[in-house]
Amino acid sequence: MPSYIWKGVDKSGRKQSGEIEADNAAIARQLVNRKGFTIKSFRPKPKDLGDYLPFLQPGVKEKDVVILVRQFATMIDAGLPLVQCLDILQEQQPNPTFRRILRQVKKDVEEGSTLSEALQKHPKVFDNLFVNLVAAGEMGGILDVILNRLAAYIEKAARLKKKVKGAMTYPGIVITIAFVVVAVILIFVIPTFAKLFTEAGAPLPTMTLTVMSLSDFMVKYWYMLFGGIMLLGMGFKQLRQTAVGREATDRLFLRMPVLGMLIRKVAVARFTRTLSTMLSSGVPILDGLEIVASTAGNVVVEKAIRAARAAIAEGRPVAEPLEETGVFPGMVTQMIAVGEATGALDVMLSKIADFYDEEVDTAVEALTSLLEPMLIVFLGVTVGGLLVAMYLPIFQIADVATKGH
Repeated sequence: MPSYIWKGVDKSGRKQSGEIEADNAAIARQLVNRKGFTIKSFRPKPKDLGDYLPFLQPGVKEKDVVILVRQFATMIDAGLPLVQCLDILQEQQPNPTFRRILRQVKKDVEEGSTLSEALQKHPKVFDNLFVNLVAAGEMGGILDVILNRLAAYIEKAARLKKKVKGAMTYPGIVITIAFVVVAVILIFVIPTFAKLFTEAGAPLPTMTLTVMSLSDFMVKYWYMLFGGIMLLGMGFKQLRQTAVGREATDRLFLRMPVLGMLIRKVAVARFTRTLSTMLSSGVPILDGLEIVASTAGNVVVEKAIRAARAAIAEGRPVAEPLEETGVFPGMVTQMIAVGEATGALDVMLSKIADFYDEEVDTAVEALTSLLEPMLIVFLGVTVGGLLVAMYLPIFQIADVATKGH
């Protein structure tokens, strides 16, 4: 839908300006006039480069959604009509991608869609959890309460994700730097030493010969090595896109020492936090489990939740089938059983989520403290080994020269 920029005056003669979307210029002028403004200048909004190249458009971040939801909740609580809230939110939204989405949501609501139906058309920004909670808020007349819960949930989920990314970033950077350093030494430094040793004609240690052969291979076939690494990465990505490959790799991740425990704790924290938010918002438990399963992030955990859901649908208590999956620790299922028995399952799930958020902190610290010495040793052995291999012949040549005198 085209946008138009206008300038004018209001009924009291004050200058005003704005931007409006409409099917054509005539309708846009009518809409501005209906708001009580007299138009002085009117023109189509020039297109940005991003309109021609969509990949240049900024993405919608979780922080943008949290701010929007907080503002939305405040406006709804203050009694502003829904369409007016959406109009204000889209006008003050600095992110052009998000602003365009909000304009479409507002248009759909004006045409008779419910808010949840309008949001459902933009799954990349508003997922199933978001849409279902908004639908529950609309049905219960507590949309402002639900929006505040959503904002709190998104903030905590983002914080959890940030912790895990932080744990993975440090070793990734160190390994990348080590790879670059080793590649530079093998391609640019070792050949100089190799030329020197060849001219000297002295016998070389096996270690030096091995490094020189590796350097020669890197100089001649470096493109094959980098190409092989890229192919492995692409192959792994393709494997993850298949159902069998995704399940196999997810199962492997869960079985890995230290890292597997971290992944499991993150999965438990996400499961309990999400289900707690949905139950406290009035979403039925079976619907909640279906949505939680689809947002689990791990196929093994997802299958476990779906299996538990099927057993619960047959009338079994919540805790028993969850325990039988073997994915959830005994403490979690026992606390869920207590929450179910006391009629406060949502509160108990929230407490479990808080506990496991702290457990994730501890697991991240343990992983970092374990990786740091391993990475230091790896760097020392790799770089140090290359240097020793190159200096051994120098010492031998110097020793031969000394004995010769």
